[in-house]
Amino acid sequence: MTDAQTLLERCQTADDLYPALEHALGAMIGHKLFTLMALDYGTNEAARIYTSHPVEYPIGGRKPLGEMTGWGKHVLEGLQPWIGKDADDIRWAFFDHETIAALGCASCLNMPVIDTARADGPKVIGTINLLHEAGWYTSDHIAKAAPFAALLLEPYRAWAKR
Repeated sequence: MTDAQTLLERCQTADDLYPALEHALGAMIGHKLFTLMALDYGTNEAARIYTSHPVEYPIGGRKPLGEMTGWGKHVLEGLQPWIGKDADDIRWAFFDHETIAALGCASCLNMPVIDTARADGPKVIGTINLLHEAGWYTSDHIAKAAPFAALLLEPYRAWAKR
């Protein structure tokens, strides 16, 4: 198992970090689907910058943030991780729930990447998204994933400046 500090020391670029993060979180927590989303508040969209399933969820794909949903209020406005325990939770949170279900996923852990150094206050600038079979994720997984979210702060800041 790799801890966050060891992972950071091994990875020189985002291209190194993203797959290493997928592997480390897969070994530590588990997932069937892994994606990284960066938030573009200028276009009010979330952009996929890494994926374990490029056919179903290609890099560069975007999701509109739109009106703030219950999920958005919890994760984006509330700066809190979210666990969806079953297919009903996934349906409640995501418009693409059918694609998620087709991949055999019915639970989710969304870990926000929070930039606390912003002049306008702390803001979610991206998320780590792990999806698995129903009932997979617990609150213990939040504590395990949190140090890894911090590793994405600089790559997400760089992405926003592109």
